Amino acid sequence: MNEKRWIVRSELTPEQVQTAHDLAQAISINPFLSTLLVQRGITDFDSARDFFRPELSHLHDPFLMQDMDLAVERLCEAMANGEKILVYGDYDVDGTTSVALFYGFLRKIYDKLDYYIPDRYAEGYGVSWQGIDWAEENGFTLIVTLDCGIKSIDKVEEAKKRGIDFIICDHHRPGSELPPAVAVLDPKREDCLYPYKELTGCGVGFKLLQAFCLQNGQELDMLYEYLDLVVVSIAADIVPITGENRVLAYYGLQRLNSNPCTGVRALIQVAGFTTELDITKVVFGLGPRINAAGRIKHAKEAVRLLLCDDEEEASTFAFEINKHNTERRTFDTSITEEALTMIQQDGWLSQANSTVLFKQDWHKGVVGIVASRCIEHFHRPTIILTHSNGKATGSARSVPGFDVYEAIEECADLLEQFGGHTFAAGLTLPVENVDAFRLKFEEIVTSRIQPEQLIPMIDIDLELDLKDINWKFYNVLRQMAPFGPGNMLPVFVSRDVHVAGRPTIMKSKHIKFDVYQGDSPAFTAIGFSMAHLYPDLMSGKPFSICYQLEENNFRGNKSLQICLKDVKF
Repeated sequence: MNEKRWIVRSELTPEQVQTAHDLAQAISINPFLSTLLVQRGITDFDSARDFFRPELSHLHDPFLMQDMDLAVERLCEAMANGEKILVYGDYDVDGTTSVALFYGFLRKIYDKLDYYIPDRYAEGYGVSWQGIDWAEENGFTLIVTLDCGIKSIDKVEEAKKRGIDFIICDHHRPGSELPPAVAVLDPKREDCLYPYKELTGCGVGFKLLQAFCLQNGQELDMLYEYLDLVVVSIAADIVPITGENRVLAYYGLQRLNSNPCTGVRALIQVAGFTTELDITKVVFGLGPRINAAGRIKHAKEAVRLLLCDDEEEASTFAFEINKHNTERRTFDTSITEEALTMIQQDGWLSQANSTVLFKQDWHKGVVGIVASRCIEHFHRPTIILTHSNGKATGSARSVPGFDVYEAIEECADLLEQFGGHTFAAGLTLPVENVDAFRLKFEEIVTSRIQPEQLIPMIDIDLELDLKDINWKFYNVLRQMAPFGPGNMLPVFVSRDVHVAGRPTIMKSKHIKFDVYQGDSPAFTAIGFSMAHLYPDLMSGKPFSICYQLEENNFRGNKSLQICLKDVKF
């Protein structure tokens, strides 16, 4: 599907235009840049200073979170009484970084401590019966869950009968009832007045430790040493990089690039990064490798690596995890090809508004990745299921603007369990319900989705003349990082541009050419997987481009380069 919708942000109102003008003067930038800031809700000198220069002092008071006082009180009580504390996390990146953060910090001041990660295949997502049995057998009386637990009502109830208390740190949407834990920390609780709702599971764990430090006069600098793990969770969980997450990500990236923990440093080396890491590199370079441990083997390996202090040992672990990641990529590619063929060969499915696929022998560890890959080809809500422990289980992914969690919730009568967010969810159902679920899910998606949501879209921030692009412009733009959801790297559109000279096709699928507009200087433009544009570009017709700006550094020569997202003739 080549056709994409270009959605240019609405023009500013006259009041906003004036605000952008005043802001440009107040912080000495050009009006295009101040417009980008106003679009992001930055409207005066103070908010611009906070945006460009985040401070750790901008983090909210953790005690504003519902139940935080109860959580800290129970944690302190357990430590004072010498109780055994179990740190329990999910097997994905957010869960494993959460456990490494929480366990890694607490072990420096307390030793009756262990951690537990459920097996993705034998136990499934969240708090498991095996986990509770293990905690009881080993004499634990307090379990702190991270990135899971918000829906584990029956398990928390049973654990309570066995003399085990729970503190739940989660960021997923709660159901109508909360588990009977000592404390439930989740900014998405309806009765929680915490000012920022989009923390990761690792972020909620960080807030509990922040509160613990404040209560006990513990140096916060000792906690800030773990911000590299917090930014990995923020990047990998694709949460908005706004508000508190922006502060955590900003300082987390500084930590990641200057002095990461031994295990993360080993991962950076094995991923082959030699230049500074940003959110994108963390998402595509570190996240999949940490995830691969739990997808292919056991996520405990990822925690072991993240907690490792020995350089040599960390290198060995990282090498192993990298091998798992290569293996994961092989599964991912072959299952994606199989899934796309199934859609193309099924008359009903190829015309549907949703995709639900089930195959017994697909690898459970990559179904979420396969769902995302299918959306790149068939732009619609997608669920990929496989067979595990006698059930059909899998992952859902969505398209912008469509809440897949709510659509799945409508099918709850056919499911055994489900959980997640607006754009990503997990679910388990009896195998015999798969066909009925496929039909019901399609019916719900069809009744709710707007036709335009089924066409890939490109959000464009601003129309720009090429003559307005220069190094000063780019240097301010770069300081708007870290970029990610809620603060994406700006996308520009320039119209009536022409090719200078002859385009070059690279590796038979990419294209590179010089582009100019009127009397502007020429810029090099790169279009990945856009070699098919060659005949049109050679025709001499004017065209429009939408693009992002990037710095090209070739053998020490720096130049500004246009990275194309789409071209229209």
